[in-house]
Amino acid sequence: MVRFQPVRRLVCTLVNQRTTRCFSATSHPCAGEVHIIEVGPRDGLQNEKTSIPLETKLELIRRLAQTGVRDIEAGSFVAPKWVPQMANSADVLNHLLGHPPSAPYPITYNYLVPNVKGLQKLLRTADDVKPGTAPDLSQPTDDPDTLPTPPPSPKEQEEAEPAPITSTEDPNEMPSDTSGVSDPVKPASSSAAGNQTEISLFTAATEAFSKANTNCSIAESLKRCKEIVALAKSREIRVRGYVSVALGCPYEGPNVAPSRVAEVTASLLEMGVDEVSVADTTGMGTAPRTRELLKTLSAAGIASQDLALHFHDTYGQALVNVVVGLEHGIRAFDSSVGGLGGCPYSKGATGNVATEDLVYCLHSLGATTGVDVEKMAEIGSWISTELGRENDSRAGKAMLARLHT
Repeated sequence: MVRFQPVRRLVCTLVNQRTTRCFSATSHPCAGEVHIIEVGPRDGLQNEKTSIPLETKLELIRRLAQTGVRDIEAGSFVAPKWVPQMANSADVLNHLLGHPPSAPYPITYNYLVPNVKGLQKLLRTADDVKPGTAPDLSQPTDDPDTLPTPPPSPKEQEEAEPAPITSTEDPNEMPSDTSGVSDPVKPASSSAAGNQTEISLFTAATEAFSKANTNCSIAESLKRCKEIVALAKSREIRVRGYVSVALGCPYEGPNVAPSRVAEVTASLLEMGVDEVSVADTTGMGTAPRTRELLKTLSAAGIASQDLALHFHDTYGQALVNVVVGLEHGIRAFDSSVGGLGGCPYSKGATGNVATEDLVYCLHSLGATTGVDVEKMAEIGSWISTELGRENDSRAGKAMLARLHT
């Protein structure tokens, strides 16, 4: 029998909270551990126009695993006709279960699923894999039995399936000067045994975006989400939820009603979603509207520990909005190495806030992340070169210029 998360988890936890501003010019009383969810391999890559080899994806994940980040979006089980870049996500899952990369800490690998069919495909793939028995797809091979699986047949592609949200080997401890950890705990020599697989699902805060992105209403989208959650919980799989266009919609404009975002977020939590990432998909969010949204979510009884924030940097406001989130108790943020990403349903929207920029900002405020920002900067430069695109991380480029002079 599937058991959903109790509704009481939504009870407001504002009692005894400080009313003083966090991250003032004089002190940082609210600084602490901040959770980074790296979305580059999924949300970052899915909007790229050129084909990305499977080996490049696996190498990106392998490098990210060595930075100290503990959550990585690895792929998406959607129809290839909607997102061709994610067509080999089953191969990514197969490889990470059979040959997990070495990492300082256990890593949770997340896969987006648009519906029950996508989750069922993920489960079939996972059930067929035994650690160490899957082919090592990170190395080129001429053996046809170990090549990535071919794309689905035309018949499978013809089946209607909604498009996805667009907006995530050295087992040594991270250096304290770049990870924001003053006294890191040395991890176990082997952390792969503690790796987890989780899923994410999505809905939207506006009807127009929901229709464009999933070809259904918000109510219909939530019904799909409930079916996904029920199946996931029956298999004891953790579930993240996305509420897209929470701070601006390409069809309805920048003034998305905070009460609508709160209503959708509460619906996801009540059906058993473990964490909701409130997403500024278009990058239209500003500090005042981010503050208003977070106050509305809190007033609705939604606890900050049940939330993450997901900012795009289209208008250069992502880090400002992150600080507003910190001031309101949010301690989980999505980001993408090198600022990878974009949104095909939002013309002009740029990538996610760069992980390097986010981590550099958090460390400057006295927060700890466990992430080696210099290693992350190296990865941002590498993947940008691999993709033939500009590195969108300002902090990353500045650090590399300093380190290499």
